[in-house]
Amino acid sequence: MEKLVIEGGHALKGEVRVSGSKNAALPVLAATLLTDDECVLRNIPRLRDTMTMVKLLRSLGKTIDIGKDSVTVSKGPSNHVAEYKLVSTMRGSFCVLGPLLAKLGKAKVSLPGGCVIGIRPVDLHIKGIKALGAKIDFDSGYVVASAHRLKGNHMYLGGGFGSSVLATANVMMAATLADGETIIESAACEPEIEDLANFLMAMGAKIKGKGTPQIAVQGVKKLHGANFRISSDRIEAGTFILLAAALRSNITIRETNFMHLLALLDKLEEAGMRFEKEYNLIRLKCSRHLKPTSITTFPYPGFPTDLQAQFMALMAMTPGVSVITDKVYPDRFIHIAELNRMGASIRREGSNAIVEGVKTLHGAPVMASDLRASSALIIAGLAAKGKTEIHRIYHLERGYENLDEKLATMGAKIYREKE
Repeated sequence: MEKLVIEGGHALKGEVRVSGSKNAALPVLAATLLTDDECVLRNIPRLRDTMTMVKLLRSLGKTIDIGKDSVTVSKGPSNHVAEYKLVSTMRGSFCVLGPLLAKLGKAKVSLPGGCVIGIRPVDLHIKGIKALGAKIDFDSGYVVASAHRLKGNHMYLGGGFGSSVLATANVMMAATLADGETIIESAACEPEIEDLANFLMAMGAKIKGKGTPQIAVQGVKKLHGANFRISSDRIEAGTFILLAAALRSNITIRETNFMHLLALLDKLEEAGMRFEKEYNLIRLKCSRHLKPTSITTFPYPGFPTDLQAQFMALMAMTPGVSVITDKVYPDRFIHIAELNRMGASIRREGSNAIVEGVKTLHGAPVMASDLRASSALIIAGLAAKGKTEIHRIYHLERGYENLDEKLATMGAKIYREKE
C-alpha cells in the first residue's frame, strides 16, 4: 500500500488535460450488455472503478480488449449474476441491473458498495424497474429481477434528495428494449446521462429529452454496436480549478466543457476569481485575495456534491466565514476532521458545515475517507506549510487518472511512498 507525500507552498503553472469522465464511462460500459455486437469506446479513463466494471462485464460473459486509446467490448452477456465481490466495491456497478434484465429477461445483482459518504439506497432503481413490469425479489443481499418482456410506462423517479443519476441510467437502459414508450419524470439532467443517451442512440435506441427532467424512450427490438467517445470529466476539471484557486495559480485546463461547470464558476467569480472560457478550455486568473462564499449542493445543474469537499478545502484557507450545505448527501462530511487536523476551523451543524477560514494550513498526516475527500486533502496539502502525508490513497485511484503525475508536471511537489 502507498501513501502520497506533499511538500506544500509551490504554485502551479502551465496546463493540464482532463481525462474521460468516470461517471459517464461506468454506465456506458454497462450499456454494452444490451447488444451482442462490438462496441468501441474511446477516452475511457484508466481507473480502479473502470477496471472493476471491466472485470464485472467479463464475469457476465463479455469479451473486452483494452487498447492504448480505446476499449473494445464484444459478444453478448451469457451470465445474469453480478457477484458480490465486484459490485460491493463500487456503487456504479449496480447499473448493470437494467441492461441485464432487458437483454436476458433476468438479473441477479448484489446490492452495491462504494465510498462511505452516507446512506445511498436503491429504492428508485427498484421503483423504476418494477414500473417496467419486472418482478423484484431480494435474496441474501442480492436484487433478483425477472420479466418475460418489459413494457413501457410513465413514471415519476424523483426521491427525497432529488433525481438519481444511476436510477435514471438503469431505467433508461432497460427501457430501450421494452415494448412501447417509457417516460421518466424527474429524470437526472447530468451530462453523464446525456453521454449515456448519446451512446444508446448511437446503438439504435430512440430517446428524446436527454438533459431535461423528462426523458422519453421508445423501445426497439434490438440494439447494434457503436463507436463512441466518452466526454471529459467535469469533476476532475472542477478539482483542478479549485486547486489553482487554493494555490493562487494561473493555469489552463484543456479538454473540458465550461458549460458543465457553471455553478462552480459562478461561486468562484463571487469569491474573486476570473476566467477565460472557450469551447474546450478554461484559463484561470486567480486573485491573491479571495472572499468567503457559501454553497449548497443540488443535483445538476446545481453545485455538484462531488466538488463539495474540494470547495470546503479552499474555503478553509479563505479568511472569513462560509457555510457549506449538502442537499444531496447530507452526511458527506467525514473530511472535516482531517482538514481540522491541518489547522482548519470547521464545525458541523446537521447538513451544514460552518467554515471559519484561516490564513494558513499546516502539513500533517491525514487519512482519505472517500474519493472526493482524497482530492480535498491534496488541495489542502499543496497549499499548506510543511509536509502532508495522505494515507489510504486507493480511494483517489477510483476516480482520478494519474492525478499526482499531472500535478507534478505543473510544479507540485508530490510523490508516492510505500507505507
